[in-house]
Amino acid sequence: MKPYKLVIFDWDGTVMDSVAKIVNCMHQSARVCGVVCPSDEAVKNIIGLSLEQAVTVLFPQQSHLHADLIAGYKHQYKHLDNTPTPLFADVEQTLAALKNRGVLLAVATGKSRVGLERLLDETQLRDYFVATRTSDDALSKPAPDMLLQLLDELNISHDDALMIGDTKIDMAMAKAANIDRLGVTMGVHNAQQLNEFTPIATVDSYQQLAARLVKP
Repeated sequence: MKPYKLVIFDWDGTVMDSVAKIVNCMHQSARVCGVVCPSDEAVKNIIGLSLEQAVTVLFPQQSHLHADLIAGYKHQYKHLDNTPTPLFADVEQTLAALKNRGVLLAVATGKSRVGLERLLDETQLRDYFVATRTSDDALSKPAPDMLLQLLDELNISHDDALMIGDTKIDMAMAKAANIDRLGVTMGVHNAQQLNEFTPIATVDSYQQLAARLVKP
């Protein structure tokens, strides 16, 4: 695998094992608002979108409740739901190894700016990333804007950047930005689904990821 100058990570389902928490919080917000809960699969498939777009996709007939559903989800996530959200095994070791080799690291996530900032502090991963983009900073995935902004900010060419994500939304964003992409299967979508967007590889763990990206 060629030496990339910039590696961009999605967050939910890629850096952090937070898919179950997202599903639970969306279900509980729906219950509080008195609407039918979407299926687990439906909620998983919106992970990566901005929260506003996610609610629009999941509850198309309840536009009058979208603001309440969004507020309810945020309250559940921050204050009420206790579902664990650990980092995936070997995340920090992989980030450290890449940084030590001079690779620039960034985040492109559908999370809000407030949500990402809180988690960067809680996980103590902030110092690994030189730049971040959230749904508050650019058009929602799968639009390529987050990635294009990062390339411009860091003065990196398309050929020197790699996007890592767990969803077809991540892969579609990277393809639209014309940068290489690598799928991880620990989050939402499996290798067959991710391979629809011609990633350079799919991996099942950070050990496999490090073996491809980190030179011995």
